[in-house]
Amino acid sequence: MRTQSVLVFDGDCAFCTTSVKFAERYVRPRCEITPWQFTDLGPLGVHEERATYELLWVTPAGAVYGGAQAVAKLLLSAGRGWAVLGALLRLPPLRWMARAVYRIVANNRDRMPGGTPSCALPPG
Repeated sequence: MRTQSVLVFDGDCAFCTTSVKFAERYVRPRCEITPWQFTDLGPLGVHEERATYELLWVTPAGAVYGGAQAVAKLLLSAGRGWAVLGALLRLPPLRWMARAVYRIVANNRDRMPGGTPSCALPPG
């Protein structure tokens, strides 16, 4: 059984990779960080389709949080001022706004700074 949470991201996406590197350097979440392309998703209870669609936070108990809520969990795990921001992202109406902003960014990540055509989400 895992003892720490796992952050699963799209390692083929330059924007996603840059965002995760920023988080590793400045936010310093307490978790394992791995691209889904190099992870056995089955034991995490995650399907590839979901991993291509959104950032995922998987707890040691197997709960899976995606998108903006994964970002909130990442921030909460970092402690300090980051945890306050993470807690705020879990409260309505900020939770609803965070979900909408996350989806806009994720759907346009190939157009974001550092994004490339390989960052585009698969047609769905």
